[in-house]
Amino acid sequence: WDVRDAKSLANYQIAEANKSVEIVLTEQIFSAAYGASSPMGRPFYAAEAGTHEIASFRSRGYGLNGAILAATGVKDHAAFCTEVDALTAEAPKGDGSPAPTPAYLGGEARLAAPSIGFAHVALAFEAKAASPMRNILKYCFSLAGKEAGVSAFETGGLVGVYASAPSEGVGALDAALTETLTAKLTPEIIAKAKVMAKADATFKLDCGSKGLAAAMTASVMETGSFTDAASVAKSYDSISDSDVTSAVGAMLKSNPSLAAVGDIGVVPYQGTFASRF
Repeated sequence: WDVRDAKSLANYQIAEANKSVEIVLTEQIFSAAYGASSPMGRPFYAAEAGTHEIASFRSRGYGLNGAILAATGVKDHAAFCTEVDALTAEAPKGDGSPAPTPAYLGGEARLAAPSIGFAHVALAFEAKAASPMRNILKYCFSLAGKEAGVSAFETGGLVGVYASAPSEGVGALDAALTETLTAKLTPEIIAKAKVMAKADATFKLDCGSKGLAAAMTASVMETGSFTDAASVAKSYDSISDSDVTSAVGAMLKSNPSLAAVGDIGVVPYQGTFASRF
C-alpha cells in the first residue's frame, strides 16, 4: 500500500508538472543534452512504472553506501553519531557503486504546441567547471542579456540562456539568445557577476537549517567535503577575469543543446545555432 499511495501522489505530481512550461522545458533541455534514452535525458516525471519496478529501483538505488548525511545544530557530535548508528543499524547497505558519468552529447528537443501562442526556447552548453565558475557564468549571461529579455541558468553541469515571446515576436528570439552568449564580457560585468554569484552562494548558507543542509550536501557531492562560509566566499574571490573568459570559450566549443516548446515553427534548428559558435 505504500507503493500504491506513492504512485497516486506521483501521478498527481506528473499531471501538475506537465502544466508548467518551465518544468517541461527543463526536461527537454536535458533530453537534448544527454539523449532521450540516457539516465540524465529521461524525464524526471516519468510516466507509468509498475509496483515491481518501483520496489526494485528502491532496493537497488537506496542504501547507506554512497549516502550523504547532513545535519545542522548538533551540539554533541559523538552522541549524534551514536544515535544515527542505532537508527540505521538495520537499514539496507545498498550497492555503493559509483553512478556512471553522464556523457554529454548536445542536440535538440522540440515540442510544438502552436495553440498556446507563445514560444519558450533554451540554449545550453556543457560547462566542465566547478559550481562557483558555473554560477558566475550564469550571472554574466544574465547581465549580458538583461536588456533583450534573456535570462540564464545553471543546472547539472549545463550553463545556458532562456527567452520566451508571443507568436508574433518569436523571430527575435534567435538573435537575442545568440547575441547574449557571444557578448563581450567586460571587467565590469564579470565583477558584478562575481558579487552576485558569491552573494547567492553565501545566502544559501544563511537561510535556515534546511538551506544550509542542502548546500552542505551539494558541496559534499561535488567535492567530497564542506568547510564553512568563508571557504565558499574564497572559492569565488579566487576566480579571475581571465578564468571566466577562458571558461566561456571552452563552454562555447561544446555542441549546443536546444530545447524549444510552444509556437516554435520559426525557431531555427540546433545545427543553425551550432554554426554560430
